[in-house]
Amino acid sequence: MASDAWDQEHRWVLTLEERIADTLRRLERDGDDGRPRLVDTTMQYAPVSGGVKRYLHAKRDWLNRNRPGVKHTLVVPGRRTRARPEATVTLAAAKIPFTTGYRWPMSRRKWATWLQSLNPSVIEAGDPYGPGTAAIDAGQAIGAPVIGFCHSDPAHLAALHWGEWARKPIEKKWAEIFGQFDRVVAPSRFIASRLREAGVTRIVERPLGVDVETFHPDRADRAGVRAELGVGANDRLLVFAGRAAKEKNVDVLIEAVQTLGAPYRLVLVGAGEGMPIEGRVISLPFERDSLKVARIVASCDAFVHANEKEPFGLVALEAMACGVPVVAPSTGGVSETVDETVGQRAASLEPDEYAAAIEALFERDLAAIGDAARTRAANRYSWNRVFEDLCMLYADVSGRREFVEPQDAYAFH
Repeated sequence: MASDAWDQEHRWVLTLEERIADTLRRLERDGDDGRPRLVDTTMQYAPVSGGVKRYLHAKRDWLNRNRPGVKHTLVVPGRRTRARPEATVTLAAAKIPFTTGYRWPMSRRKWATWLQSLNPSVIEAGDPYGPGTAAIDAGQAIGAPVIGFCHSDPAHLAALHWGEWARKPIEKKWAEIFGQFDRVVAPSRFIASRLREAGVTRIVERPLGVDVETFHPDRADRAGVRAELGVGANDRLLVFAGRAAKEKNVDVLIEAVQTLGAPYRLVLVGAGEGMPIEGRVISLPFERDSLKVARIVASCDAFVHANEKEPFGLVALEAMACGVPVVAPSTGGVSETVDETVGQRAASLEPDEYAAAIEALFERDLAAIGDAARTRAANRYSWNRVFEDLCMLYADVSGRREFVEPQDAYAFH
């Protein structure tokens, strides 16, 4: 009897969600102006989020300015369900313990229902988890193409956090889900190769980008930032900005700067939370304001990055756009952006070898390397170039010319 009562309540909740979504669908149909809609959905979206959230917000801003013939909606988890179809739909999801605010969707069917209600021309799923599988369901139900953007390697993360036993089953499931997308976007050759190793096909390599106006050498305020941090004018200031996550290998950065000693100092923006902070390390809270992050990064001497399995490394690209040289691993996605022209690669993540790479960088012409870093970021990785390429992909899978039409082709009020 208890089971029957639970089933009835569960069916009622799903029916209620479907009724809400159906109302939204009818409202959309009544107000339909004929424009195609791109729907982005992911669970990698939280108050303290990394590159995925910045990518999605940058895309929305760019589409609003450059593709008025396209509607765009984000569907992401939140504390409660709220629908603003022209901006963001948040769906109630349970908070994941011991994370920085990430939430896990509990109902694949509910998520798919909401995606369908938006009548998308293209769905892009930013992960292979609940939103990714729901996107596949929704796309199949309404005949919309679904693109999977591979922002992470969950098999590697599972092995890192749970042990090697978790790698193979997670990789198998990862490949199974990504194999169902109409196209799979890989932000680097590294991730593309991981997908191919897992048996995934229909892969398109498209890098992420950077806001070259926000992240700019002119944001630097060396004297002001050093005064605020309490460091001397001659200190060699290293910086890393990001989430406090195990795969970031922040402990390597801390050990390296301790090995180097004076005059090196390390500034951790967000990434120092929960870490044993040493005397030469300055830990700052996570900063949501990109302009404030750019000011700190641009005011430092070098950016340090230690994730050898990084899918892309957006934060390193932001440092380059600020005209700051980067020390990075010699493997992973970040190594495709950072070479000896724009920084220094470390031979390994052994603290001594990473420290040696930092010293080698400071023996070179930092100003010239910083200029080269800025030029590469602006010429190869501006969001404008990245989104123009992505829109060609959206037009290809959907057949909708609005994704590639010039800005003045449409005027909607």
